[in-house]
Amino acid sequence: EVQLVESGGELVQPGGSLRLSCAASEDMASSYCWAWFRQAPGKEREAVATIFGETDISYRANVKGRFIISKDNAQRTLSLQMDRLKPEDSGIYSCAAASLSSYGTCDFVRGHWGQGTQVTVST
Repeated sequence: EVQLVESGGELVQPGGSLRLSCAASEDMASSYCWAWFRQAPGKEREAVATIFGETDISYRANVKGRFIISKDNAQRTLSLQMDRLKPEDSGIYSCAAASLSSYGTCDFVRGHWGQGTQVTVST
């Protein structure tokens, strides 16, 4: 079972940047879907950015143009570059890996998750 460990979360001022990393314990080709999720206090967890296969990427509308997700198979690392951060970007960010379900969707419910890293955007 793949183990995922996130790093890079910290306190940053609005307008600042952070780069999150997620180290995978095994070959990233073992999972088709890779994603960053976040959860703010009192809110449901939401997908921020997802990579399908090697090239297809989707972003949540309110981070598009500010966040970039990338995957380095050789380093077994999933990254999230976050620029022009806003207070509403605060939360626990977790990386996840999943296979495709029989419906052709990413089955993160049965996927692998890291413990998360805290991002706080505040003055």
